[in-house]
Amino acid sequence: MSWEQPKIESLVVDVFGYNALQLGLPQYDLLAENRIPLRQIAGESGQVDVLCDLRELPFAANSIDLVVMPHILEFHRDPHQVLREVERILIPDGQLIVTGFNPLSLWGLRRRLSNSRDKFPMHGSYISTLRLKDWLQLLSFEVDRGNFGCYAPPCDQEHWLMRWHFIEAAGNRWWSFAGGVYLLRAVKRVRGMRLIMPPWGPKKVPGKVLTALTQKEFERRVQ
Repeated sequence: MSWEQPKIESLVVDVFGYNALQLGLPQYDLLAENRIPLRQIAGESGQVDVLCDLRELPFAANSIDLVVMPHILEFHRDPHQVLREVERILIPDGQLIVTGFNPLSLWGLRRRLSNSRDKFPMHGSYISTLRLKDWLQLLSFEVDRGNFGCYAPPCDQEHWLMRWHFIEAAGNRWWSFAGGVYLLRAVKRVRGMRLIMPPWGPKKVPGKVLTALTQKEFERRVQ
């Protein structure tokens, strides 16, 4: 969270509108730096403003300007439906910010080799950025390149984390795609339609074309 929270705050600070929504992780207020008047946290448990099933969000279609979704998809039993609901409630050009654990990282390797897959965060179904981008593009989202962080191995003890701290700068420079966590920002796009109206008005009659007459033709018509 020491990496994720500043990244999210830097993205939401300039998002304007009327309604902002954070799904899950209520112990962290990821919308604190945002200036939208109505900011709410929704989730299936915990100290949330709206207690609900994330597969059936109790918000009107096209009513939310910003949705922040930290580590929801890899731990939910129906991530596709959650994304469909988010697409439904977002306004056109509304923004979605997603964070997740990267399977193509030391964290993903630890999950595959771990004997304790029933514990957080190893019990999740990690989703790669390429796969998530495909899902979002199918829902007509325009996706940014994204950010990766947390290159150190997932250690339980602080002194080991300090020893691996040097790898953060090296990983960001040499193998940026292999960060333990990622952040994606997507914008909902709606295809525009052009209404072709029938020609209700009367058709204009073209004016007569003037032609030059020869002298003989002129005298014949005068007679």
